[in-house]
Amino acid sequence: MSALPLGAHVEQTDPVAEAVARRAPLVQFFLGDPQSYKGPEVRHEGGAEGLRAAAEEAGVDLYVHAPYLINVATLNNRIRIPSRKLLQQHMDAAAQIGAKGLIVHGGHVGVDDDAAKGFDNWRKAVEATDLKVPLLIENTAGGDNAMARHLDRIAMLWDAVGRAEGADQVGFCLDTCHAWAGGIELGDAVERVRAITGRIDLVHANDSRDTAGSGADRHTNLGSGHVPPDELADVVRAAGAPVVVETPGGAAEHAADLDWLRSRL
Repeated sequence: MSALPLGAHVEQTDPVAEAVARRAPLVQFFLGDPQSYKGPEVRHEGGAEGLRAAAEEAGVDLYVHAPYLINVATLNNRIRIPSRKLLQQHMDAAAQIGAKGLIVHGGHVGVDDDAAKGFDNWRKAVEATDLKVPLLIENTAGGDNAMARHLDRIAMLWDAVGRAEGADQVGFCLDTCHAWAGGIELGDAVERVRAITGRIDLVHANDSRDTAGSGADRHTNLGSGHVPPDELADVVRAAGAPVVVETPGGAAEHAADLDWLRSRL
């Protein structure tokens, strides 16, 4: 049986109740609309303070996933500037609810853009953000000009971020579906990521509906996709970090995924 804390991505109205329904010591959720530039919204009936108190009383760790629209790497000012603002707003909200981390995708630059400028934009974003909780950069599945799809790009991203004031508050979230679809071999993924970043702070344990290297970000329930079960479990075991499943379904399906994972750890 696993001693690792395992949880799931849940609906945001009452994350603590969602955790209890899944027998999970941690949950991840959005604060507001993940496809909007509108600021964060705490939908818990007790507001930010009520959610924080409820989580502390229940012993549930909270993680916030930033909106998908955030792209602090881009050279397009009309996207980068609102992205920085939105990142700070969600950082502030995550701190208010006592979150253990804020997860954000690595972003991308345009097809004809200089990737080096995108990495440096990440450095600037880290320095411009008041990091009140750990900022966890997540590897992504697709895009040839993504900042965090391939290991060589992750290395360049980490080199840039490492030069920023506040870099000690930046961590890494390893997504198994994204790694699989992005072309990263799972067999030694943890070892190679750690050699670059020095850390893995959170694992998104997801199976993939698509084949290796497809570039498609389509999650499915554990054991029902293309990721070899042993490889998925090995990543979780080797990382030794808290785990979130971002798989389809509600409490019953997530509980089954967590049981599937526990039985293999």
